[in-house]
Amino acid sequence: MRPGGWTGSASWLRPEGRHALPTPVTTLSLSDDERPAATPVQHTRAIELRRLLARAAHAYYVLDAPELEDAVYDRLYRELEELERRHPELVTADSPTQRVGGEPAQGFFSVEHRIPLFSLKNGFVQAKSKDSSEGKGWDWVELEAWYTRLLRELDRLPTAGEPRPDLTMVSELKIDGNALALSYEHGLLVRAATRGDGERGEEITANVRTIQAVPLRLQLEDPPPWVEVRGEALIRDDTFAEINAERLGRNEAPFANPRNACAGTLRQLDSQVVASRRLDFFAYTLHLPGDWRPARPSSQWDSLQWLAAAGFRVNPNAERCADLAAVETFFSAWETRRSELAYATDGVVVKLDDLRLQDSAGFTETHPRWAIALKYPAEEAPSRLLRLAVQVGRTGTVTPVAEFEPVQLAGTSVSRATLHNADRLAELDLHAGDTIVVRKAGEIIPEVVRVLSELRPAGARPLELPSHCPECSSELVREEGEAATRCVNSSCPAILRGALRHWVSKAALDVDGLGGKLVEQLVDRGLVASIADLYRLDRALLASLERMGEKSAENLVAALATSKAQPWHRQLYGLGIHHVGAVNAKALARVFPSVAALGTAAAEHPEAITAVFGIGAEIAESLRQWFGTPANRALVAELAGLGLSLAARQSDHPAGGGQAPGGGPLAGLSFVLTGTLPSLSRSAAQALIEAAGGKVSGSVSRKTSYVVAGEEAGSKLGKAEALGVAVLDEAGLRDLLEALASVESGQVPTPGTVLPSQPPP
Repeated sequence: MRPGGWTGSASWLRPEGRHALPTPVTTLSLSDDERPAATPVQHTRAIELRRLLARAAHAYYVLDAPELEDAVYDRLYRELEELERRHPELVTADSPTQRVGGEPAQGFFSVEHRIPLFSLKNGFVQAKSKDSSEGKGWDWVELEAWYTRLLRELDRLPTAGEPRPDLTMVSELKIDGNALALSYEHGLLVRAATRGDGERGEEITANVRTIQAVPLRLQLEDPPPWVEVRGEALIRDDTFAEINAERLGRNEAPFANPRNACAGTLRQLDSQVVASRRLDFFAYTLHLPGDWRPARPSSQWDSLQWLAAAGFRVNPNAERCADLAAVETFFSAWETRRSELAYATDGVVVKLDDLRLQDSAGFTETHPRWAIALKYPAEEAPSRLLRLAVQVGRTGTVTPVAEFEPVQLAGTSVSRATLHNADRLAELDLHAGDTIVVRKAGEIIPEVVRVLSELRPAGARPLELPSHCPECSSELVREEGEAATRCVNSSCPAILRGALRHWVSKAALDVDGLGGKLVEQLVDRGLVASIADLYRLDRALLASLERMGEKSAENLVAALATSKAQPWHRQLYGLGIHHVGAVNAKALARVFPSVAALGTAAAEHPEAITAVFGIGAEIAESLRQWFGTPANRALVAELAGLGLSLAARQSDHPAGGGQAPGGGPLAGLSFVLTGTLPSLSRSAAQALIEAAGGKVSGSVSRKTSYVVAGEEAGSKLGKAEALGVAVLDEAGLRDLLEALASVESGQVPTPGTVLPSQPPP
């Protein structure tokens, strides 16, 4: 039987004792003056006990090779516990007795990752034939495309007639868990955080300390001043079964799957609950200071060995692959063998091995270019179609949805799947009562793959989209050349609900406390007929609604008032104009400083819109149609009258006003931010740079134009110095902005002004 997590009492370390509650460490009721100080011998003994117990726990939990008998471990643990009880000054943060905290936390707070925790680009592998041995029988098109992009980024694409160069890769199993960032300083665990949005996550150190596979102190004689370790927290299959059995015994609902159970456990406020669920951890990468040289890994493979030597559990199934053929063989083998593992995996992560080449390849805005997550083919299951539902989105798009008997896919129960549009519905040739085959695309989104027509009931009627909107009964329209069928009634309740949800969403106006249920109440009761009506709601009216009290109503009114100050690009995105997503809204807002300027360009100068980088004719036409609709122009006027500027503020464009289409004074320059700036937050500095046309990246490479460094700058500063990248402080950044804005406007910069072609020393 596999051991469970240990929460503080020695018996918890062993499987038979894992249901016991931890024994809290208590102190004698003596004053500081009465309590005798620990002797040098006791100090030395406490150090030795911590070392012995840490080594034993590492051998037991990480190496699966116990070194001590249970009775011996228990005796040593009790000895240390008693020493610390009598002499609290002997208690250290890395003591085995301190893995589980006392009082539950009041909540979690957001922390900024020292180095962004990027997600990986997914690549999907589909079977072409039944022969999946040694990489055969699979469609490798996405792997091949990624490798070609990587070679291009590294300037290694072969010319015609030349063989394709082989790059050494490391293939690792993709654990289906939850990513964590662990921060160590001088060998001691000081912080643990969730991935969050990649830039910021939730600080959950107390919970992660309970994970036995996470060392509280690194097993290194000369640890670096700091190191960031990334890895995956998980719950093993047998532990998951035991947890659900315990929950059923307490008449509690079982968890859907190990990944969800792990995610929920990590956000528990009580670390004793976390400890009772016996989480595990696999480390897979690390980040070190740029100037730290002793035993510094030069490859991903060396990094895994470094992590193992430091005391982490590293997945033993990783493999160094000399070429893509070896990667394909590795993937094929584990797609077949993954059921043998004691934990869930959903693919294979492939990484460029050489860390210097990784640095050269760099990152996109969302993921590293030097890695890809190859996903196993999605699990499929048959089910019986119950009905065809129809959804109306915020833009009026009508989407058919298949509702079927629930099936288990990728650890969750699934009973609905989108059918996308009328063309897909016709292609599937769905009939009432059909038996369908369902899968999860990317193991996330349910989809109907095919119909088993041989099982179709006699006389079953074919299914098709209705001719009229199910929400407002207006006739549905499908424009020539478009796949979407739409409701064009701007007063349709479904369109209004979608528009309201979009306006208050996190990426738009970010109105806290206004969720989907409340939006439904407001629309169904006729209290809100447009986005503008949200800003006419008062506290008394809101407090009268279901599940709303005085305090909630007061908070919502305040949140709506605060949302009026959101930047212009968020307001533009919130309007929900077709094809104008968050990225395009930001690009347009940088060039057109107000809704009036954008509306004029849409109507009279579409070429100015298509001149913006990333904006094409389709978006320009969508803007023309939107601003050409009288109801939309009236909405803009209403919002302006209610206090929303729908324009850039001075802080949005510090270099002054709008910018020439497609540019800005920092256009073509890339920046990396590190450390704490005197007066600018990280997000404010990024907004300043992006408003002037620059790009902010998460990592330093030879393509970086400038690194902007503040106090406590991390490894990015060292890397910049090593690569010869110019470094600015906050004052230097402001000087650069002013100088380039002067050049762009035709003014002559003052003598000594730093320009991009003259990086500061």
